[in-house]
Formats: sequence, structure tokens, C-alpha cells
Amino acid sequence: MDPLISPLALALERQLGYPQRLSATIGHPVVWFGKLISFCEERLNTTSRTAAQRKLAGIVALCLLLLSVLIVTVGIRTILSWIPLGWLLEMLLATTLLAQKELGRAVEAVSEALRSSLAAGRDAVSHVVGRDPQSLDEAGVARAAVETLAESTSDGVVAPWLFLLLFGLPGIAVYKAVNTADSMIGHLDDRYRHYGWAAARLDDALNWVPARLTAVLVTIACFFTPGASPGRAWETARRDAAKHASPNAGWPEAAFAGALNFQLGGPRHYDGELVDLPAFGSGKAGLGASDIMLALLLYRRTLGVLLGLSCAIALMMLIS
Repeated sequence: MDPLISPLALALERQLGYPQRLSATIGHPVVWFGKLISFCEERLNTTSRTAAQRKLAGIVALCLLLLSVLIVTVGIRTILSWIPLGWLLEMLLATTLLAQKELGRAVEAVSEALRSSLAAGRDAVSHVVGRDPQSLDEAGVARAAVETLAESTSDGVVAPWLFLLLFGLPGIAVYKAVNTADSMIGHLDDRYRHYGWAAARLDDALNWVPARLTAVLVTIACFFTPGASPGRAWETARRDAAKHASPNAGWPEAAFAGALNFQLGGPRHYDGELVDLPAFGSGKAGLGASDIMLALLLYRRTLGVLLGLSCAIALMMLIS
């Protein structure tokens, strides 16, 4: 794989994102993954099956998904290897599976909406979180936006980049397919507890290193972010990350909380029910629109650190 693919993909996607016209015309790769996941789920996750049968069906569906993605992407990569400068096309395809620009845009939209009204803020945050936005006050909307930003920095940017760096287009595509499957079927309710078990466990395994790497990157980014504390970021990540139900999501969330002296997490509503969840950090809990913008500044500095790391790795590969 050409060493320039990962840094160029990061730089290009951060500026351009995924063109809306292209999305309207042919859709997005994650949507294609989702359609295949839904197709399998409708046929394999039936109530007539026992728990063991549903777990096996989920494993089969996940294998079908990954095999399909691998066949397509390995085929594309093989064809591109025969074309002069084919690695540039591979890089362009890889940008579709990064989410730097869209994540920043969506979270910034919450800040702008919240400045207008609480109702507008609730509507905007409903597009980036899975919880009930109608139960959120202004601080709840702001915390939800920052929490999503922190967690998605890991699974929407750092993890895809890492798998692109290690395995090229097939690597980033397989990661996004697993991550999409986890978001769709990796739940603990009666419908998905057994069927989505394999997707959830594989997603946990794939995100173990990226989540911790994200906490390191956020800590380094604090040196370039006014008001952010690198010492507090890393201390809070190490102390509070394990509180999260996920083995991974707590690392970026706690790092953001510590860096900015926020308190994130805590009780929240899902499907009308109040769920008592742990808090990350011990700072300011009454967040507002301006605090979302501060978190976005830290996010963008983290992207800069990641790009610098990617360039350094590419340089070492070129001169070795």
C-alpha cells in the first residue's frame, strides 16, 4: 500500500467530506452496508428461533457481510494496483469511510440551534444521538453533543484511519461494516441481545486500540488548545474510562471531559425510561452552546495531531 494514502485521505476528507450530490445520487457506503445488514436481519432474526439459534444466525449474517465487503474491496484494490497511480483512486474511495467533516458539521449545528432556542437544539441533537431529546434541558443537549463528538472522534475518525493505515481500503471498509452492524443490531434488548452478539463483540475488539489511541491524541491536542489541560485529560481518562458500560467508549469521553474540565455522562432517558449512568470528569456540568464550540476546537486540534502522526508514519515508510 502506498504510504501517502492515509494522510492524503485524512486531509482531503476533512476539507471536502462526502459530497451531498453524490450521496443523493448513489447513496453512501455505510447506507449500502446497512441495507445488507437489514436484509439479513429480516430473514435470519426470527422469533421462532431459540437464543442459541439467533446467536448463530447473527454470526452467519456478520460473516456474510464481511465476506461481501472483502470480495468487493479486495477486487477493487487488485484492479487499482494494475493502473498507474491507482493508489490515488484507492485514497479517494477511502475518504468516503471517514467522518471528520460531517461529524464537525453536525455537532456545530447543535451549538447554532441551541443559541436559537432549546426546541431547535433538541431537534438538532436528535440527529446525532440515540437518546430521547425531549427530556433534555439546555445543559443536557450540550452534554449530549459533546459526548457524541468525543465518542465519534474514536469510531468515526481514528479507528477508520488506523485500519486504513494497516490494511488499506479493505481494512477501513471491514471496520466500517462492523461498526455499522454494531450500531444497528448490537443492542441488549430482546430483539438483538443474541442476534447482535457477534457484531457487538467484534466491534469492541476492533475499537480497543483506537479508543485508547484517541485518548492519547486528545491529551496531546490539549497542548494546542487554549484552556485545555493535558494532565487532567489523561488522568480523567485513566480514572473514569472503566466506568462506561462499553470497554472503549469511556476513553475518548473521559479524555474530553478532563481536558475541558467538563462533567459528561450521568443519568439520561432512552425510550422514555431514565437510565442511571456514571459521570465522567468532575468539572462543569451546566454546559451551553459555547462549550460545544470549545469541544469542537479540541476536536479539530485532535484531527491536526492525527494528521501530523499520519504524515510522520508516511515519511518513515518512504525513507525506510
